[in-house]
Amino acid sequence: MVDKRSTGQPDKRRAIVNGALLLFARDGYMRASLDAIAAEAGVSNRTIYNHFADKAELFQTVIQESSQRVADTMVDIIDRHLGKIVDLEQDLIELGLAWLGVLTSDLAPHFALVRQVNAETEHIPPAAKEAWWEMGPGRVRRELADRLHQLADRGLLTIDDPARAAGHLMLLISADNLTENSALDDKTERVAMVSAGVRAFLYGYKR
Repeated sequence: MVDKRSTGQPDKRRAIVNGALLLFARDGYMRASLDAIAAEAGVSNRTIYNHFADKAELFQTVIQESSQRVADTMVDIIDRHLGKIVDLEQDLIELGLAWLGVLTSDLAPHFALVRQVNAETEHIPPAAKEAWWEMGPGRVRRELADRLHQLADRGLLTIDDPARAAGHLMLLISADNLTENSALDDKTERVAMVSAGVRAFLYGYKR
């Protein structure tokens, strides 16, 4: 016998998490209210409390699930572009361009959320920040470090500390290196920035 109380509950939970992601990304943790999140999700406050104890638990769930989706995408990019090396420099450039492409994909709200976390770090629940790092940037860096270590074992790179090398590569192909925000939509500017970052990385690490 189907429990009518559970019918549609996963959909409501997903609506709450999606609505909360948009509100937290736009307004930040402190300013986003549960009333506003409920309105965005099309549910009542009581429905939110049926799924989450409080705003802190909801925020932790949002950032953890969002980080996992982004990390899955990033790890797939790493595997796709560094799994089989044909031309190391060009493969790294393609990796960087694919990486930047994620910023303007349907995952873009996650990166707005991360900017809010960085801006409000003293107000963010510690458990949420730990979940974000472990599920997101920490996992991606570990995967990239492991791949760079494999390339070093093949004699393509000289690396003493793969984790540090991964951090360097991530910074060098970061959108922060673009001259202005609008440059993210300029393919020529993206290619120039990523190419320069990859060449700087290889200058330090190529055998």
